[in-house]
Amino acid sequence: MAMFLQAYLPDETPAGLKELREMELRQLRGDGTGLRLPSDRTYDYDTYNDIGNPDAGIEYIRSTLGGNTHPHPRRCRTGRPPTSTDDNMESPENEFKRIYVPRDEEFEEAKQGALDVGKLKGILRHIIPTLTIIASRDSNVFKGYVDTNCLYSTDMSLPKILNKVQEFLKFDPPKLISGLISCCLPDEEFGRQAIAGVNPMSIQKLTVFPPVSKLDPSIYSPQESALKEEHIIGHLNGMSIQQALEENKLFILDYHDIFLPYLDQINALDDRRAYGTRTILFLTPLGTLKPISIELSFPPTNSDSPSKQVLTPPVDFTTNWLWQIGKAHVSSNDACAHQLIHHWLRTHACMEPLIIAAHRQLSVMHPIYKLLNPHMRYTLKINALARQFLINAGGVIESNFTAGKYCMEMSCAAYRDWWRFDLEGLPADLLRRGMAVPDSTQVHGIRLVIEDYPYATDGLLIWSAIETLVRTYVNYYYPDASAVNFDTELQAWYNESINLGHADLRHASWWPKLSTPDDLTSILTTIIWVTSAQHAALNNGQYPYGGYVPTRSPHMRRLLPEEHDPEYTTFMQDPQKYFLSSFPSLLEATKYMAAIDIISAHSPDEEYIGDRKDLSTWSADTVIIEAFYRFSMEMRRIEKEIERRNTDSNLRNRCGAGVSPYELLMPSSEPGVTCRGVPNSISI
Repeated sequence: MAMFLQAYLPDETPAGLKELREMELRQLRGDGTGLRLPSDRTYDYDTYNDIGNPDAGIEYIRSTLGGNTHPHPRRCRTGRPPTSTDDNMESPENEFKRIYVPRDEEFEEAKQGALDVGKLKGILRHIIPTLTIIASRDSNVFKGYVDTNCLYSTDMSLPKILNKVQEFLKFDPPKLISGLISCCLPDEEFGRQAIAGVNPMSIQKLTVFPPVSKLDPSIYSPQESALKEEHIIGHLNGMSIQQALEENKLFILDYHDIFLPYLDQINALDDRRAYGTRTILFLTPLGTLKPISIELSFPPTNSDSPSKQVLTPPVDFTTNWLWQIGKAHVSSNDACAHQLIHHWLRTHACMEPLIIAAHRQLSVMHPIYKLLNPHMRYTLKINALARQFLINAGGVIESNFTAGKYCMEMSCAAYRDWWRFDLEGLPADLLRRGMAVPDSTQVHGIRLVIEDYPYATDGLLIWSAIETLVRTYVNYYYPDASAVNFDTELQAWYNESINLGHADLRHASWWPKLSTPDDLTSILTTIIWVTSAQHAALNNGQYPYGGYVPTRSPHMRRLLPEEHDPEYTTFMQDPQKYFLSSFPSLLEATKYMAAIDIISAHSPDEEYIGDRKDLSTWSADTVIIEAFYRFSMEMRRIEKEIERRNTDSNLRNRCGAGVSPYELLMPSSEPGVTCRGVPNSISI
C-alpha cells in the first residue's frame, strides 16, 4: 500500500504496478456513450446541452454551449436521455434528482450539510420581506437607505414566533454597508472597488483617448466614442490629456463592446434596461481612483434619438442624481461581466476540462496528479450544481443579472474573442490590461502602474509562492529536461485538455507548448493560481460587497430619464425615489442576496492554500516535504504582510476612515461569510 501511495512517473513505475496503473485509467475513461449512474467513476466530455428545458415551454429553450455557434469549454458528460421536444438537448434534472458527477467528486458530509443549511436560510430569509410587504402593503421597491437597513437589523417588526429565530433568519450586514451614509455609492468607493473590490479584473490602463471600439464595423457600424476633451480636461489636476496618458493617470472600465451586441435583446426584456458603458477614472496624487466621466451607449438606430450620452460628476457637493443613476448602470454592467466572464468562465468553466483530463490521463500515482489533486476538489460537483440551479434557463443568473436569457451567450462571446490560457496567470493578465509594465529589477518581473492596487500587490505574493513551490516540485521529478516530452501521461493530459476539453479553441496559436520543465512550471502555476487565489478574489466577496443592492445592483429596471420622456417629470419631482425604483424589487433583491450569501460562504471542511492533508504520501521524498513546509510558512508570512498593509495609512485603497481593509486574498479563514480565505480549489 505504501508503494501505491508513492509518486512514480510512467516509465519509473514498478513492474508489479504498471498493469494496475493502466487498468485504472482505462476504467476511468468514458467512451462517449451510456447513461452514467451515481456509482460510476467515469470521466468524459460533453457540450453544455442541458441548460435549457424545451419541454417546459418555449421560454426555456436555450442554445447548446460548445460548438461553432456558441464556443464554450466542455463539461463532464452525464449521458442523460434527450428531452421530449428536442433530441439534441439533454433532459435537465430537478431539485430532487442530482446531476451525475463521478462518485469521487461528490461532497463530503460536512460540505453537503453546510450547503443545505445555506439553502434553508435563503428560503426563510425571503419570507421576512414578503411578510413585511404584505403587512405594510408596501410597493415592493427600495425606499431609502434607512428603510432598507431593516433587512439587516436585529429589531425588525416580526411576529413573536419569528423573533425567536431572528438570528437565523436575518441577513448579516454586508462589509460595505458600515461605511455608507446614503443609498448611493460614493465616487471614492466606486473607484476603490475597481482595484480592491469583488471585480478587480476589468480595469485597464487607458492608452488612447477617446477610446476605440473593437467591434466589427461591418456588423455594428463604426462605433465612435462620444467622449470629448471637454468632458475630462477639468478633472486632470491641470494636466493635458496626452500628459495624463503618458504618465499613466487615466484608466477605463470598458463594457461597451461586451454589451452592445446584446442591448436590443436585453432592453426588449421585461424589467431589464441597460447601456454599454465606458467609465474614465483618474489616478489622484493620493494613489486613489476617481470616476471623471461615464459614456452610456445604445446600438445606433435610424431615429433621431442619440445613441450615446456622456455624464460627468458634479463640481460641488450636491447630489447629481443623473450621475448616480449613471454610476449604478456602470456597477450593473460590472456585476454582470464579473459573474459571467471573470468568475464563471475564467475559473469554473475553463478549469473543468483540465480536471476531467487529469482524471482520465494522469494516474493517481503520477506526481503531477498528486500535486493538482487538492486544487481539483469539488469543482466538478459545484459546476454540476451551477448547471442545475445557477446558469440554467430561469436560474439564479438569468433571473438576476442584466443579460437575462442571453447571459451564457455573452459568456461564450468572451470565450471566443477574449479568453487565452497563456494570459490567465496574474503577471500576464496585469500586463495585458496595461496595469503593469515589464521591469526586470522587480521581484516579479513587472512593475505596477498603480502602486496601491490591493488585488495585484497581494496576489503577486501568492503567485510568487505558488511558482516557487511548483518549480521545486517539477525540477525534482524532471531533473532531465527531456523527461517532460517523454512523459506519456503528462502529454496525453495536456493534449486532451486542449483538443477535447477546449475543442472550440484547439487550433489557437497561443496555447503554451509543453516540452520543458519551465513550460510545465508555467502551466501548473497558472492552474493552481486560477483554482485557488483567483477564484477566491472573485467569489468570496460577493455578498460582502454586493449584499446591499443599491450600491451594486445585478440589473437595472430604468434608464436615465430624458427631457422629452414622460418619466422626466416624475424624476424631477422625486429624483431619489426614481433612483431607487431603478433597482430590482425588494423580493428580487432578497432572492439575489440569499444566493450570493450562500456562494460567498466557506464550509467547515474547507481546505486552504498552504495546507495539505496528504503530506505522508511523500514520506520518502524529503525535498518535497520541505518544499510544502516552506510554502505553508510563506502563506503565514503573506497573511501577516497583508495584515500590515491593511494598517498602513499611506495605502489609501485599503486603510483609512470609511475604507474597508482588503482581505480577499488572506490565505486563512473561519467557516462562513468572512470576505477572506483562499481555498485550495473552486469549491463553491
